[in-house]
Amino acid sequence: MDERGWFPPSADDIVRIGQEVLADLPEPFRSPLRDVPIIVQELAGDDLVREMQLENPYDLTGLYAGTPVGLQESREIGSQPDMIFLFRQAILAEWCETDVDFENLVRNVLIHEIAHHFGWSDEDIERVEFG
Repeated sequence: MDERGWFPPSADDIVRIGQEVLADLPEPFRSPLRDVPIIVQELAGDDLVREMQLENPYDLTGLYAGTPVGLQESREIGSQPDMIFLFRQAILAEWCETDVDFENLVRNVLIHEIAHHFGWSDEDIERVEFG
């Protein structure tokens, strides 16, 4: 809480926004995400930051972990289930640095990770976002 009695958005707030985003998706996209949990963590761990060759954990606001929809037939037995991670502190930092509405920021991060679930690369996503 700050001096005005204001609390930053919590992990529960982010999950609620994520659930609203999923509920708003058209059906062809909603069904394949039915069993994909949205997990909110404070920050990406040190191992993940090193693996992704990032300068610091604040550079990662979200992550899709799993096997993209088009490749799930080739999924190995015992492989990790699909999950979407949203990193609260990194999202809050980006929110403070920009004038983007918090719910829109969470929505954009989640939609980006959902695109990865459907097999889109970062380059594919950038082409759609920026032409």
